Amino acid sequence: MGGGRRRKRRFSRIHAFTCGKTSFKGDHSLIGGPGFSRVVYCNEPECFEASLLSYGGNYVTSTKYTLVTFFPKSLFEQFRRVANSYFLICAVLSFTPLSPYSPVSNVLPLLVVIGATMGKEAVEDWKRKKQDIEVNNRKVEVHQGDGVFELTKWMDLRVGDIVKVEKDEFFPADLILLSSSYDEAICYVETMNLDGETNLKLKQAPEATSDLHEDSSFQNFKAVIRCEDPNANLYSFVGSLEFREEQYPLSPQQLLLRDSKLRNTDYIYGAVIFTGRDTKVIQNSTEPPSKRSKIEKRMDTIVYFLFAFLVVLSIIGSIFFGVATREDMENGKMTRWYLRPDETAIYYDPERATVAAILQFLTALMLYSYLIPISLYVSIEIVKVLQSIFINQDLHMYYEEADKPARARTSNLNEELGQVDTILSDKTGTLTCNSMEFIKCSVAGTSYGHGITEVERALAWRKGSPLAREVMEVEGQIEEFKEKKLSVKGFNFVDERIMNGNWINEPRADVIQKFLRLLAICHTAIPEVDEETGRISYEAESPDEASFVVAARELGFEFYERTQTNISLYEFDPVSGKKVERSYNLLNILDFSSSRKRMSVIVRNKEGKLLLLCKGADSVMFERLAKNGQEFAKQTKEHIAEYADAGLRTLVVAYREIDEEEYVEFNEKFTEAKNQVNADREEMIEEVAGNIEKDLILLGATAVEDKLQNGVPECIDKLAQAGIKIWVLTGDKMETAINIGFACSLLRQGMKQIVINSDTPENKALEKSGDKSAAAVAFKESILRQIAEGKRLLSSSSEKSEAVALIVDGKSLIYALEDDVRDVFLELAIGCASVICCRSSPKQKALVTRLVKTKTGSTTLAIGDGANDVGMLQEADIGVGISGVEGMQAVMSSDIAIAQFRFLERLLLVHGHWCYRRISSMICYFFYKNIAFGFTIFFYEVYASFSGQAVYNDWFLSLYNVFFTSLPVIALGVFDQDVSSRLCLKFPLLYQEGIQNVLFSWLRILAWSFNGVLSATIIFFFCIRAMQHQAFRKGGEVAGLEVLGTTMYTCVVWVVNCQMALSISYFTYIQHLFIWGGIVCWYIFLIAYGAMDPDISTTAYHVFIEACAPAGSYWLLTLLVLITSLLPYFVYSAIQMRFFPLYHQMIQWIRSDGQSDDPEYCRMVRQRSLRPTTVGLTARFEAK
Repeated sequence: MGGGRRRKRRFSRIHAFTCGKTSFKGDHSLIGGPGFSRVVYCNEPECFEASLLSYGGNYVTSTKYTLVTFFPKSLFEQFRRVANSYFLICAVLSFTPLSPYSPVSNVLPLLVVIGATMGKEAVEDWKRKKQDIEVNNRKVEVHQGDGVFELTKWMDLRVGDIVKVEKDEFFPADLILLSSSYDEAICYVETMNLDGETNLKLKQAPEATSDLHEDSSFQNFKAVIRCEDPNANLYSFVGSLEFREEQYPLSPQQLLLRDSKLRNTDYIYGAVIFTGRDTKVIQNSTEPPSKRSKIEKRMDTIVYFLFAFLVVLSIIGSIFFGVATREDMENGKMTRWYLRPDETAIYYDPERATVAAILQFLTALMLYSYLIPISLYVSIEIVKVLQSIFINQDLHMYYEEADKPARARTSNLNEELGQVDTILSDKTGTLTCNSMEFIKCSVAGTSYGHGITEVERALAWRKGSPLAREVMEVEGQIEEFKEKKLSVKGFNFVDERIMNGNWINEPRADVIQKFLRLLAICHTAIPEVDEETGRISYEAESPDEASFVVAARELGFEFYERTQTNISLYEFDPVSGKKVERSYNLLNILDFSSSRKRMSVIVRNKEGKLLLLCKGADSVMFERLAKNGQEFAKQTKEHIAEYADAGLRTLVVAYREIDEEEYVEFNEKFTEAKNQVNADREEMIEEVAGNIEKDLILLGATAVEDKLQNGVPECIDKLAQAGIKIWVLTGDKMETAINIGFACSLLRQGMKQIVINSDTPENKALEKSGDKSAAAVAFKESILRQIAEGKRLLSSSSEKSEAVALIVDGKSLIYALEDDVRDVFLELAIGCASVICCRSSPKQKALVTRLVKTKTGSTTLAIGDGANDVGMLQEADIGVGISGVEGMQAVMSSDIAIAQFRFLERLLLVHGHWCYRRISSMICYFFYKNIAFGFTIFFYEVYASFSGQAVYNDWFLSLYNVFFTSLPVIALGVFDQDVSSRLCLKFPLLYQEGIQNVLFSWLRILAWSFNGVLSATIIFFFCIRAMQHQAFRKGGEVAGLEVLGTTMYTCVVWVVNCQMALSISYFTYIQHLFIWGGIVCWYIFLIAYGAMDPDISTTAYHVFIEACAPAGSYWLLTLLVLITSLLPYFVYSAIQMRFFPLYHQMIQWIRSDGQSDDPEYCRMVRQRSLRPTTVGLTARFEAK
């Protein structure tokens, strides 16, 4: 590859950069001081000096555990759950004589719970480990000495190694560019994984090493790099290169970052300066956090409360027991003779009543442990895994084109999906497809192009829109046209008036010719010819620039070659009707910048005329038009407004002729400005360029669609209707982000915008002054002032019920996120309908996410597709990775992976709502059934003067949660649906039950707990009163403890299972099987267990066959207790459903009445919204 060099292209002659002329100034004076102490010995990674520095290797890991830390860290994760810690104590105590039950029945459930959860954690982390192995074992060519390069694994790279990276490969570490296949040592880099941008960045090696083009050139290469220490700043770098006893400054222009990709360059040579955790992309990442849902945290709080309540009950019981024990022996008479206090060692000894009370307290702690459901955690784990399987297998979230289903990579956060209040989204690759399409244009005051954008399509299909029929007809014509012609990437233009050379028949064909010629010439793209097909493709610095060149080609002006001084086209000649070859002498390129908002080229045509061709934003172009160049200005402005409303990105196209004298004067000044090495260089270049970019003649405007992923506007609309706020955090320029905001309806025409921007003339002047501390103070004051102005605008808009958008740039974010500013910034941001943060670094994305999460206390969801989004995904409560075409870093750091942004709608509104409701109901029911069961034990303890005697058999106790009542709860957690998926999407309002936490509020938890106490009270007192003195057997004997315990247990099993049946909204055969099967299994177990040897079955020996089954009172009592226990819940549910229905109950009601398609009802439901819908297609449509 080293010999396959390209033709010489002297880009410095036409571009505004100056090859190899970076100077030592500003920050370079800090090299060698604190924070700038790194020294790299290039091509000598094993030399003595390098070995003393002990820099880290290039091995990276994203796993949560290692072999060493798995057991301690995982055990800590399990036992930070208070319930597990409590059961561990009980398990230890069960081996003592104090235990009211056998050790096996207590220890086994705990081992199952802990083992199952740790196993799940291990499997999930192993998946991350496999991805790490794949990345670390990638290979790159590394210099081994004597000019020989050999393939080496990424993880074996060392600081100082010289590497050779070839086209379309990722950089394995942070490198300093030394040379490339281009003679001037430039290369093109795609940084999408770092900042989300798809446009190519131009990098250039130092002039001193630019001639090292061959492998053999590095045989004796030696150099020393001194630079800044590892840090997270992607956009700055300070260093120096010592080569052949001379110093050369290094800047970001020479820095190639790990995980960016080499494009449009055959190969580069680079020196490794940062490896592994020192690389900037890893510095921007954070450790994988241990995430727990808010419901699980609240569940822990409930367990804390139950534990405290359990302790109180135990203390009360032990006090009563101590008093009763002390009074057991009076005058030689035994009050509780059956406890034999005269023969006991300690437990019932009246003379040691205090010690007996303490021991009874420990016994009670174990006995009342059934108030706290140990199987709750393992049941929830099982349910969440099954819920995740349903998410993974949902065909509505399967992306057929890429063969990518949804993947729930962790099941811990399923219910959080139903409580998301704020979504923080990346832009490029998440909302968009990473492609631009030329779709419309305005030339000579006439609009061309029939393409329909996503925004237009979504707006048109709103109910009642008059555009719907028109859109259907236009789409039909477009599809018919596309069938006849192969689709072209970047070109979605359909208009027979100017296609296929028909533009020559238009009234202003001369203007159209100049317009198309300008698109073919005014750019920095480089053509590449496919050797097999001969088809030309283009590598451009921005995707919209590539779309212009493609559009020009498809409309008859094909750019096919660029040399150092010429651009060559195949032009459609209106006279001959054929394509002819024409070359234009390329004199200068005036590059685009965010402050200029335009780019121009100066060329000489074959007639010798000098032409300035310019394209740029309408905000700067119209003011530069000549008085005689505004013939189509009015119509063009109208078309631009229409295009912007359709979500398109627009540029104005204009030109002028330059006379020789003016050009010579300009070129002298321009060359002089380019060669400057002081801080005013960029400003001087802009000033010179601005002086010639004037008196332009308007040709028209272009409109390209930053192609949104399918369904993005509709998805955002649904999420907005559900009351979810959406923030966009992107590394893109502000203009790009705003355009996307309009395209996906986060912004709309007429919406007030609060723009917090650091790019003010005052701030620029302070930066140039060199006084950094003064500049920082002024920056901060400026940001605070802009925030205060924004809050005033927000308050005035709130009074008028107007929606406001907040747009912030990355530099402003630095100060907005400082401790003393962030609260007021967040207050402003929360009040806005939509928030867009531009030029955000990965660290800033994570910090914004943390700010929203911690300060609002609401559930946040971050969604992104690149390595630059990893910190944000890990910081959010839920991280969703888009499994796009580039890299898997985001997916590997996410909790859930989906292939398209639009699947977020179903993930949240359907699966999120279902999972939230199921888990909430499941936990409430779990506490209900355990409180009902535990209080029957407590009531019996009161009845038995707190003697520590369990009313139930050991295995009755152990199997209650595991066998007889757990399966119906699991079925509830997996299958129950309050409403169908269709109605979840039809009524997004339903999602607000999760945002408001309606189904797991403290009131609802207390209500279920009260229901449990009430059921236990009815069960115990009915049973004890009915059986205490009544004859139970044929012989007239009263019921003993074993019969009482069996009868009470039967009643508990019936009541809690039938309560489940009443609570379920959506019955399946599985629910029927588990609910009624659980009851049947109880009777089967009772018969089988009772038939075992008395040493095994103990109090259950033949109790059912010989005692309970033959007694009619047993069956009658069970039925009476069942009806009485369920009656309060039934009455409450009927009243609440009729007079105080929740959202889902309203929908259930109208579904049964067949009113779910009634538009009046839909509007009424929307009026009950948590917050008004201010963004999205619905708001945009209603605002018209």
